[in-house]
Amino acid sequence: MIKVLIVDDDKLVRKGISSAMPWSEFNMEVVGEASNGSKALDFLKSQPVDLMLTDLAMPVMSGIELMRAARQLYPELHIVVLTLHQDFDYIQEALRLGAIDYIAKVQLEKEQFEHVLHRIRSRMDELAKTNRKLPSLHELNVHYRKVYALVSLDRKSEQRWPLELTAHGDEIRWEVERNSWMWAAPEHREDQLFQQLQQSLNQVPQGTLLVISDIQERTWSQIQNWIMNYTETSLFYAYNPDDPVIAVSMNEEDTFPEEPRDEDIDRIKQSWFQTPWTHHDGYYNQLIEQFKSLRLHRGQLMGLLYSIVMEWNRLFAQTTLGRISMIHSFQSWHEVEAWIKQTASGIRKADEQTSYSQEIIDAVKKAVMIVQHNLDQAYTASGLSQQLNISRSYFSQCFKDLMGKTFNEYSRFIRIEKSKEYLLNTNNTIFWIAERVGYTDEKYFSRMFRELTGMLPSEYRQAGRGDKQQTSSR
Repeated sequence: MIKVLIVDDDKLVRKGISSAMPWSEFNMEVVGEASNGSKALDFLKSQPVDLMLTDLAMPVMSGIELMRAARQLYPELHIVVLTLHQDFDYIQEALRLGAIDYIAKVQLEKEQFEHVLHRIRSRMDELAKTNRKLPSLHELNVHYRKVYALVSLDRKSEQRWPLELTAHGDEIRWEVERNSWMWAAPEHREDQLFQQLQQSLNQVPQGTLLVISDIQERTWSQIQNWIMNYTETSLFYAYNPDDPVIAVSMNEEDTFPEEPRDEDIDRIKQSWFQTPWTHHDGYYNQLIEQFKSLRLHRGQLMGLLYSIVMEWNRLFAQTTLGRISMIHSFQSWHEVEAWIKQTASGIRKADEQTSYSQEIIDAVKKAVMIVQHNLDQAYTASGLSQQLNISRSYFSQCFKDLMGKTFNEYSRFIRIEKSKEYLLNTNNTIFWIAERVGYTDEKYFSRMFRELTGMLPSEYRQAGRGDKQQTSSR
């Protein structure tokens, strides 16, 4: 009997799945429920479980965190993800972490429960045939020096590959996770296996071949987990489609910082906005190295790039300096760097369409960033032009041509825009908000606010919060 654990923070979902599905018809039995990942781990420690169905978005410990922990502690546990349609990125992460399937909650009422369980049971049976229990390497009479892992970074592909490659004789073939397989062959057949796998790379979307050494005294489960961890961290940066064979040692430890430091993130943002990296190779290479040195996980890197794009477009999308497009998804640093290079080219083209020198364009961008990051200070065109070593009249002319507003108009606009955020998202006084956006006189601030918005700050706050209440009540 296959023992099943259901993990979801919604009690009704747990009870519904437990009672509605025909578990016994597929030789399955629900032996427990848990409301979060932490409680699920406690349950797994207390009694055996063969199949775990887990939600992804849960308090205390998310489903992704639970999967990472369970994968290390219970490598033979099968995991199915319970999710919503909009959790696409989470689904991809879960499949990469070894989930054998996922169930969209909104489809549970539409799909036949028998079909869902049949699909899960078939997948478990398929894996049972492939991932047979193997002894540790030193328990075998055959000497294996290396393990080869054929990995696809294309997480969206549903293709089951490589179908035509099979194990012969004393060769070992084992599915590591979805779109990732590993092989081992006796020493006298290593070269032949390597050539065979290398030739198969062109069948694998975004494929890479890992040649893993120092495998002695390891169990197959340890090797499998090492491959999954390497794929999750180091391979993201090591992958190169022009050189897809990577030699690695299991003795090498590649540690990643758990969280990036705020000062390192700020340094990258400053380099993006305040150095002429788009026009000079030296600054470009420096920015690339700053990104790579952080060794951010894919999700962290995606968040950083997204924040940079949003900030850039907020500042420059409506100006002659143009907007930049966000990369929709990436599976490797190689793709990220290609996007950065393409973005630099787009920014250069936008700059070249103006009649100003690059030095002047960079000065205007720097002025924008100075004002943006110091809204509580009353910068003037005269003061900034002196700081940037440009005559006041020429600075004002360049600023208006490039940004579409005079410096004073722009300064007033961004201060009022920031004050709108404070009004809607804080309960601070009008005087407090006025000071934070560079106005020491509350009455003067209110007059400027009404000129630009048609309302007093208090009226804007009241109207905005009324709209929020109507939206939340729908």
